[in-house]
Amino acid sequence: MFEFENKIKECELLKKELDAFRPFPGPVISQLKEYYKINLTYTSNNIEGNSLTESETKVVIEDGITIGGKPLKDHLEALGHALAYDFIYALVEKKKGISEQAILKTHHLFYEKIDEDNAGKYRQVQVFVSGTDDVFPTPQTVPALMSEFAKEMPVMQKKLHPIEFAAWLHCKLVNIHPFIDGNGRVARLLLNLALLQAGYVITIIPPTIRLQYIETVKTCQKSGNSQPFYGLISNMVWEALKEQQGMIRGKV
Repeated sequence: MFEFENKIKECELLKKELDAFRPFPGPVISQLKEYYKINLTYTSNNIEGNSLTESETKVVIEDGITIGGKPLKDHLEALGHALAYDFIYALVEKKKGISEQAILKTHHLFYEKIDEDNAGKYRQVQVFVSGTDDVFPTPQTVPALMSEFAKEMPVMQKKLHPIEFAAWLHCKLVNIHPFIDGNGRVARLLLNLALLQAGYVITIIPPTIRLQYIETVKTCQKSGNSQPFYGLISNMVWEALKEQQGMIRGKV
C-alpha cells in the first residue's frame, strides 16, 4: 500500500502563515464558504459514484436546475450535501461542539430528500460493501457504539493533534457504519467540522486519489492502525492550506 508522509508539522507552519491574514474580510469569508460548498459536495459525492461534474454540481445547488440525462438521486445528493455543509458551518460559527445529535442531524439533512424514512436514523439492517470482505457491526449494536463514540470524542480531542482527531472521527464513524447509506459523506463532513473548529480549512479528498483513500481507510478498519490515514489526511490538509493561502494572498 502506498503511504503518505505525515505532514502535520508542515501544516502547522502553513496554518501559522495563514493565520497572519486573519480575520478575513466578511466578503472573503462568504466567497470561501460558497467555493468550498461546491468543491466539497462535488468531490465527496464523486468518490461515492455520483455522476455530476463540478460545474453541474454548481448549477444544481445554486440555480436549482436539473441536468438532462443524470439520475435524480445524483441531484438529490448534491442538494442534500449542500444543506449538510451549511449545517456544519453553522455549528462552527455558533461554536457548538461535536455531538451524537450533530452527526444524526448532518445525516438527516444529507439523506432526507433521498430516503426520508432512514434520514438521521441508525440502520436497522446489516450492511455490506460490494467487492470487499468488510464486516460491520450488527444494527443492534449501533446505538451503543455511537453513544460510546460520543463519549470518546472529548477524550481523544485532548489526546490527539487536531488533524489526527479529525481523521480519527472519520475512521471511527466509517468503522461503525451507523447509517444505511451516506456514511462516507457524513464522515468527511465530520472531519471538516473538526478541522474548522480547530482553525484549519475545508479539506477535500480528491477523486484522483480515491483508490489510495479507500485502501487507507480499510487499513484503519482491519488493523486498527490509524497512522497511514493520519498521514493521508495531513497531506490533504497541507494541500488545502496551500490553496487557501494562495487565494487569500490575492484578496487581502
